Amino acid sequence: MISQSQWFLKWLLPTIASALVGGLLLGTLYWAAANADQVAAARQKDLVTLIVSKMQASVAHDQESATVWDDAVIKTKAGDLEWLGTNLGQWMNTYFGHDAAVVLSPEGLLIYQFIAVSDNAPSADDLRESYLPLARRLRGRLSAADQEGVSDTVLSIGQSDLTYVGQRPAIVSVKPITSDTGEIEQRAGEENLHVAVRFLDGDFLTEIANEYQFAEMQFTVHEPQDKSHSQIPLKSASGRLIGFFNWHPFEPGLSVFYATLPVIGLSVLSIYGAASLAGRAIWKRSVRLASSRQELQHLALHDSLTGLANRAHFERELTSRLESALPQDNLGVLFVDLDRFKAVNDTYGHPTGDKLISLVALRLVDLLPNALIGRIGGDEFTVLAESYEFQEVGILAESIVKRLREPFDIDGAHVVVGASVGAALATGGLDAVELTRRADIALYHAKAAGRNTYAIFGDHMDDLLRKRRRLEHDLRAALERRAQIEIFYQPVYPANSVLPCSLEALSRWRHPELGLIPPDVFIPLAEEIGVIHEIGALVLEDACSMLADLPSIDVAINASAVELGSPGYPLRVLSTLAKWGVEPNRLEVEITESLAVSGEEQTTRNVEMLREAGVRLAIDDFGTGHSSFSRIQNIIVDRIKIDKSFIQDIAQRRSRAVVEAIITMARAQGLDTTAEGVETDEQRDALILLGCDNLQGFLLSRPISRGQVVALFSAGIRAPETARGGIGY
Repeated sequence: MISQSQWFLKWLLPTIASALVGGLLLGTLYWAAANADQVAAARQKDLVTLIVSKMQASVAHDQESATVWDDAVIKTKAGDLEWLGTNLGQWMNTYFGHDAAVVLSPEGLLIYQFIAVSDNAPSADDLRESYLPLARRLRGRLSAADQEGVSDTVLSIGQSDLTYVGQRPAIVSVKPITSDTGEIEQRAGEENLHVAVRFLDGDFLTEIANEYQFAEMQFTVHEPQDKSHSQIPLKSASGRLIGFFNWHPFEPGLSVFYATLPVIGLSVLSIYGAASLAGRAIWKRSVRLASSRQELQHLALHDSLTGLANRAHFERELTSRLESALPQDNLGVLFVDLDRFKAVNDTYGHPTGDKLISLVALRLVDLLPNALIGRIGGDEFTVLAESYEFQEVGILAESIVKRLREPFDIDGAHVVVGASVGAALATGGLDAVELTRRADIALYHAKAAGRNTYAIFGDHMDDLLRKRRRLEHDLRAALERRAQIEIFYQPVYPANSVLPCSLEALSRWRHPELGLIPPDVFIPLAEEIGVIHEIGALVLEDACSMLADLPSIDVAINASAVELGSPGYPLRVLSTLAKWGVEPNRLEVEITESLAVSGEEQTTRNVEMLREAGVRLAIDDFGTGHSSFSRIQNIIVDRIKIDKSFIQDIAQRRSRAVVEAIITMARAQGLDTTAEGVETDEQRDALILLGCDNLQGFLLSRPISRGQVVALFSAGIRAPETARGGIGY
């Protein structure tokens, strides 16, 4: 009896206890794993459905970037196939990933057709069969002047559906080609139509699988019989079954379950040896499982780099709080966009850019510890502020701008970026979409105001946006007529001379209604709309003619990043010099500091070609970029132009030390130095004492007209101060 009791206590009881606990633990884990997998599978189905729906809307939205455009109306009516191929075919494929594009006349005749090259590209007949029904329906709506669905974000009506193009499933969208300014009138129903096609198999599936981690993602015509796969049906607007997307579902529960089996075995053995340790082991496994689940949930709702809320989480929280807000509650959304972030990536590389993003996030959290902060893009952040009045939102936005303007110390590099902020308040029962749209418009205005500032949405901003488009139209018209753009010249003087040694060519836009528009307004606009080359050509032509008229003087021109990155820029410069019979070494091209160290292959090649031909180069606004002295020493230029911000504060020890270091470094490298923005005798005397070679600024001369330049060198006297000056291009 004693031996039996001993056997029972030593062997049977521990065996029964470990078996019961082990069985219960395995069953519980398996049940939890199965439930977790069901939830994950349901979420994946919802996600795929949402992706397809948003892609269908995105294709139509992408079209409007090119179809709601005066140039598109003109070029399609003119049948300019080269323009159509560049802007409505190849560009849509390259930028948005559209697989095919078609332009139809009001009679339904084919004006232009583009089909991306691939192994299973559709035939023209297959393509036509897919879009003709949609085109007919859209033509009928246009003839009836139907505007259903048009809003602030949807600029024109359209027809879109899921269908087959040949043997491939696709999104087919048809949009009318209309005027963006309203100045081109078209009779209803006589608009040309643009067709965009995005296939739902091939690259589309690969992109979804890679971006959202879908395993074995594929498209099938018939419903898969494999129960281990998840699938959703794809249906056209008429309810026709197109096919199925199917994939192997994400199974986090089973993964955790199988991963913990060895641990469970050890736990059972531990229970068998000592029952007291079993409870502790089970508790540890439960805590670990809960921690894994919390981590997965956190990753689904937060940005992996910064830990801030991601776009989906921010939008969901914003919608929820707006719906539950009382009439007296104040909610505001702020969009924060870093300035010059691309220059940091280009100069220091993406690892440094990632560190910068993380540091920006830390500053925002430190500044707004109780606000919901999200990262919605590469260098874009959002803030949901509660209980703020209009004036308080302005103070908050200003504090963000000021905080992000402070330098960042990253691995010994001194990085300065700054930020633009757009804010909007939820007044009058706005929904989340309208509130974020207004914040985005405010951000646009902050950028247009010169960046490194903030703007709060007001009703006038929609009008300002329309005025901006009008300004774009006027600038194009001015360049087409080769009128209104005027060239001024600001003399540059040797430090100890009263006669100029060179000139800097500066452009001005004299608008017939708005007056003189400064270059810091119209030059960025010209870069955005693609006419900066025309302005640069005007300045270059006038500068070379000036060099031909005044053989004893040199002239400097400014080159934008867009121009210097263009393959044809060196040829344009050298051809113009040859046309006027000017030696290349009499022309100096000024480039920005960040552009000089960008490392862009085409830019570097253009700089080398210009230098080999004899054209001199200078770094403009030196000291405002992101480069250390060690990086600048490796750049082959002839001159450094010290930024006027240092000259203005040269009486202060820190600015004086920086200027002295720049001049010393330049002298060691055999480079000339020019100080910009000299406005007082004290500044001039300090620069002469420090050994600066040349001076430029209002103290010596404002920018003057061509006739005044000729008179200046004819008389041999100091330049008059009659022309209005400013930062030039």
